[in-house]
Amino acid sequence: MRLPHPLYGLYERRLAASLPPDRMPRHVGVILDGNRRWARSIGKSTAGGHRAGADKIGELLAWSEDVGVEVVTLWMLSTDNLNRPADELADLLAIIEDVVRELAATRRWRLQAVGSLEMLPERTVQALRAAEETTRDVVGMHVNVAVGYGGRREIADAVRAYLRQASEQGLDLDEMAAQFDVEHIAAHLYTKGQPDPDLVIRTSGEQRLGGFLLWQSAHSEFYFCEAYWPDFRRVDFLRAVRAYGVRERRLGR
Repeated sequence: MRLPHPLYGLYERRLAASLPPDRMPRHVGVILDGNRRWARSIGKSTAGGHRAGADKIGELLAWSEDVGVEVVTLWMLSTDNLNRPADELADLLAIIEDVVRELAATRRWRLQAVGSLEMLPERTVQALRAAEETTRDVVGMHVNVAVGYGGRREIADAVRAYLRQASEQGLDLDEMAAQFDVEHIAAHLYTKGQPDPDLVIRTSGEQRLGGFLLWQSAHSEFYFCEAYWPDFRRVDFLRAVRAYGVRERRLGR
């Protein structure tokens, strides 16, 4: 429901004031979905939809910072997306390169690329690595930029990394199998050392993860928003955080 201004502003302020400060998520994952459908709905090009979606990212990070979130993971491009038509993919990758450069230039957040970077063009990899280097010493919210990311592939990469490490330590296959545990996967994920996501938000009305943070989201709370990503507003974000705050998190207990 779209509330008219100034009612919208009043509602947003009341919503922000109602958030329980002791129940804020530390890590929020966001599936940025619906750019192409948004573009079609208003007669824009696909590239225009992706650009509008990219322009929304800085706002989301500011909103997250305002409520005390420590880590945000943005799913910007999946491994499946790499199969899109060449022209669309080239435009999308160029937009991703632009937005990570813009975010890094603010030196407001520490950026980390997560995904199978070996599947990406060298130009995109260079942009992601440069953003990481530019923000390496930034003390602030940690932002994972998931590009060329797939949850199944991440788990496979983690197992592969464990096997290589164990082999370097001189373990044979039977010894590896005997000691292997879930912690060995956790220690080799792209997000190793970070808290698992407390809240995962997906825009565009789709109610599925699609492979996002499969391992890390075992105990996450999920929030599905009808708005396409370029239309996602602060009030939508606050509703998601409020929904998280009132849920009883049993964490499997």
